[in-house]
Amino acid sequence: MDGEVARVLGELREQADPVRAENERRYLKSDFAHIGVPVPAVRKVAVSAVKAEPTRDELLALAGALWDVREEGRPVHEARMAAIEVLVKRAALLHPEDVDIAERFVRDSASWVYVDGLAEKVVGRLVVRHPELGAVLDVWVGDPYMWIRRTAVLALLAGIRVGKPDLDRIDRFGDALIGEREFFIRKALGWVLRELSKKDPRWVTEWVAARTGVISGVTLREAVRRLPEEDASRLLAAHRR
Repeated sequence: MDGEVARVLGELREQADPVRAENERRYLKSDFAHIGVPVPAVRKVAVSAVKAEPTRDELLALAGALWDVREEGRPVHEARMAAIEVLVKRAALLHPEDVDIAERFVRDSASWVYVDGLAEKVVGRLVVRHPELGAVLDVWVGDPYMWIRRTAVLALLAGIRVGKPDLDRIDRFGDALIGEREFFIRKALGWVLRELSKKDPRWVTEWVAARTGVISGVTLREAVRRLPEEDASRLLAAHRR
């Protein structure tokens, strides 16, 4: 496994771009080490590491080793992105209990750039395959750590995209978080409502209409973005009153 991690890091460093690395570090307000490799290139290198299907244990070990890479004591951004990409690529190998590795990664993150992929494409897909994991999201949505709460919300996107929206949790989580002051939670809730509106605009319209007095502007603007213009205008006007 150490050899595979070294190979991945070597290929990433061959594509190093110091200017990009510095710009990305500033954009993300990151204290991590950055190599300066764009996401598509990171994904290509990461996926090559699991092209020959690994065992579940090998997958978890590789993801963990990549996540824990350090350079001068700092985590390496591209190595962490690669850790997420290998989990996403081979998500079908994961068992319900592997939600724990996603939780570990999220709790060790402080940026949407890591959390969002883990939330939808790892945790969310696990929940779709193993609905009993919804109980984990029920706990997370009340967690003190903002990025865990965001993960609980964004995990619901996976079900919406495959035509199995968890309307009960969207409703409950929405009410639980509608008063949130954190921008990243407000935005996440809006994204979930926006995605659902593509498939069930009536549900979203009715849900938002009942809450125009308490919903944040950030959430509302995202929620109505794909609604019929007449409905969107009515909801925005009601919110302004």
